[in-house]
Amino acid sequence: MSTPFLQNLEGLVFRNRALLLVLFALATLFMGWNAAKLRVDAGFEKMLPIDHPYMDTFLTYQQEFGGANRIVVALSVDEGDIYTPDFMARLKKVTDEVFFIPGVDRASVTSLFTPNVRFVEITAEGFSGGNVIPAEFQPTEEWMPVVRENVLKSGTVGRLVGEKFDAALVSAQLIERDPRTGEKLDYQAVADKLEAIRARHADGKIDIHIIGFAKSIGDIADGASSVVTFFVIAFVITALLVYGYGRSFMMMAVMLLVSLTTVVWQFGMLVLLGFGIDPLSILVPFLVFAIAVSHGVQNIGTISQEMGRGADAYTAARISFERLLIPGSSALVTDALGFLTIAIIQIRMIQELAVSASVGMVIIILTHLFILPVLLSYLPLDERYRARVAGQVDRFDPLWRRIAVLATPKGAVPMVLAALLVLGGSFYIQKDMTIGDTEAGVPELWPDSRYNRDAALIVDRFSIGTDVIQVIAEAPANGCIDYGVIRQIDDFTWHMSNVPGVQSAFSLSTVMKGVNTGWNEGNLNWQVLPRNSQVLVRTVTPIETSTGLLNADCSVMPVVIYTVDHRAETIDRIVQAVEGYVKANPSDEVRFRLATGNVGVMAATNEAVREAEKPMLGLVYATVVLFCLITFRSLVGSLATVLPLIVVSILCNALMTVLGIGLKISTLPAAALGVGIGVDYGLYIFNRLQAYLKHGLTFAEAYFRTLQETGSSVLFTGITLAVGTATWAFSDLKFQADMGVLLTFIFLANMVGAVILLPAVASLLYSRFPRLFEKEVERASRRTFAQH
Repeated sequence: MSTPFLQNLEGLVFRNRALLLVLFALATLFMGWNAAKLRVDAGFEKMLPIDHPYMDTFLTYQQEFGGANRIVVALSVDEGDIYTPDFMARLKKVTDEVFFIPGVDRASVTSLFTPNVRFVEITAEGFSGGNVIPAEFQPTEEWMPVVRENVLKSGTVGRLVGEKFDAALVSAQLIERDPRTGEKLDYQAVADKLEAIRARHADGKIDIHIIGFAKSIGDIADGASSVVTFFVIAFVITALLVYGYGRSFMMMAVMLLVSLTTVVWQFGMLVLLGFGIDPLSILVPFLVFAIAVSHGVQNIGTISQEMGRGADAYTAARISFERLLIPGSSALVTDALGFLTIAIIQIRMIQELAVSASVGMVIIILTHLFILPVLLSYLPLDERYRARVAGQVDRFDPLWRRIAVLATPKGAVPMVLAALLVLGGSFYIQKDMTIGDTEAGVPELWPDSRYNRDAALIVDRFSIGTDVIQVIAEAPANGCIDYGVIRQIDDFTWHMSNVPGVQSAFSLSTVMKGVNTGWNEGNLNWQVLPRNSQVLVRTVTPIETSTGLLNADCSVMPVVIYTVDHRAETIDRIVQAVEGYVKANPSDEVRFRLATGNVGVMAATNEAVREAEKPMLGLVYATVVLFCLITFRSLVGSLATVLPLIVVSILCNALMTVLGIGLKISTLPAAALGVGIGVDYGLYIFNRLQAYLKHGLTFAEAYFRTLQETGSSVLFTGITLAVGTATWAFSDLKFQADMGVLLTFIFLANMVGAVILLPAVASLLYSRFPRLFEKEVERASRRTFAQH
């Protein structure tokens, strides 16, 4: 029996059906108008874990020594070397074009043609130097020997010039906002301009390779077009299966239209909240659509069953509204709060994702628990439709009878033991789950993508890449002319250059030793740091602050560490090496601070995710238990609902470990979604189970009746959503393919857990505590009798 509140609300809604639909249509037009303004909103700063200690170092020295938002454009040849007029002419043009890309910090642009790349030498006349490529340079054969000699004297081999002289690069830092207009940087526009440079200057003789955050975001955004394609494929599959389930084209069309409207409302709300959509969270709208379909199928299932038993469409829709409002609202509020728990990770992109998904859950309450039943009540479903579905009501009874055995101790014990074995094995496997990236390059893209092939070539031909972490060495003013200070920095640099995963490391001390060699006729025996302060002054004088190796008063000197990749194990190894060295070599003069550079940001992000993972899941499960207690007023029901979720969650972690998928920003939604879908199934099932227990049925018989009503909807929803996401395996984006595997597993595992593990857990608990069962049934019966 429903509560008086539900009866009054149902009467209010269905007495004013037309008005409600008119208001909804007007609101949808308004939301659609706003949704049309939604833009892709990628940003480097959005990915910074601001509260992490590393970010204090990052933000303090970002202006002085550059941030982590870097682009690299490399020109390479397969035959010969770079010392040809054609190559140098193109390198000059590429340098100029990179310089004028909007968002580039022009002072940071570095290539053989920029004035911040100089050489230093000692001649008979004394100390001298100049630009590697002089201002009067012309791309002719006569100038090639000059450039070659200057490059060798500049120490740029491996950094700006390939170690085999078969490539040269241009690098630059990007700024997040245009200093003139204050507008946010359009990363897609930057990526397009970089790609245009490749199109203009690459040919069969000279190839161009581009890497950096902006380019990766551009490639991900380009690949996101496949998200739309596979969304359409999933939509068509869902439409066909829903039609086969509900046996009505009109019901299918209305349900899918309302589900799409949910996504339109979500987009409109994002614009009203001042958000855009990040390429890495492009899958969130599909998650919202999937959960919307889940609740829509419950409506279709209930209405078709009631009509099969003789009700008309209007009456069936009212029964559906009354029966599903409480469990559906509880499930969706739990989903919304579950997504919001992700926001404890202090990364703006994750927080925006959490808000976006939570807003979607709240919108589903309106669209699928209020509007959808009202729309379905208008459908002209006549006697022919009733005849089609009448024979379908009992079609799964043999299956339900077999599954209902799990609601008896005889079936529940082996089921729970099997679940415990699976849980134990999964827990053992998932302890090795990676927090962060598990592959080199950009793991959101396939390994053979153009971006990842470019990154591999740059790592192969240079001693640097875009993966860099800077450890900031802080010392007293003029620390660079204090032998004790500069020797500590040099020792640290040497130690880090020998850590596995480090491609190269250099610092001010590295260059100073080279200068000292030059002062001593190039004799390598003098490639050391002088102990005399006056001699140290001589070795540091030629090194300008524009090199990024020291500040104005020589109190801050970064140690630049280029890594072979940014896999989580590489980052962890390097961070541990830094921390281990600092702990083993305490100093009152020099303080080594982690970290700047993109790898420094990744290290902070990985730690932020690692530290927040368990509190986040704790909050999610606490929220689930709380709302189950509120909805069921049953401890057993709450435990029986949440325990399968825990099993599936750990199973999902084990699957990620086996497949080599790391837990990070782009995969976090899967963890929250796993709980969300499972809560939906569990709340619908146990809510109907309680309704039958109130009538004095045995637990097994009550569960059989529950499966007759909700079992087919739960099975159908899980299979439909799994089939739709399974097609993602063919996506142009690897992270979409990975998410497709995870979501397919989550949809199926949660379906199985809700149908077979939930009754087994509840049956064992009730049989172990019979007085608890009697009290819960008695309390529910008294409440029902009082309402009646």
